[in-house]
Amino acid sequence: MRPFLRRSIVGNGDTANKVGTYGLALACLAHRVPFYVAAPRSTFDLTLATGNQIPIEERDGIEVTHFAGHGVAAAGVPARNPAFDVTPAKLLRGIITEAGVLEAPFETSIKAMFPAGR
Repeated sequence: MRPFLRRSIVGNGDTANKVGTYGLALACLAHRVPFYVAAPRSTFDLTLATGNQIPIEERDGIEVTHFAGHGVAAAGVPARNPAFDVTPAKLLRGIITEAGVLEAPFETSIKAMFPAGR
């Protein structure tokens, strides 16, 4: 089993980050605002090819169905509570790193940033 990744950028540029990042990227697309991700090189995981392979931590659903110890949803209602979402690389204008700004095609620019592999 792979450990859950707190933030990760995989080989094709798909990015896992806090829930809401994907929605923000979609809003930027709808309004023609370029969307960039800033991340250190240490967050790249080149052992994974696409965001579909990123393991996403699921937190306890009670965090969604309860507030201050009181239920805010009907008893027994199931809730998903992912800690992160995945933003597809096609929504990114670029990835800002300490090595510079990576641009699409991300498979190529990411490989160029890690010429000896990872």
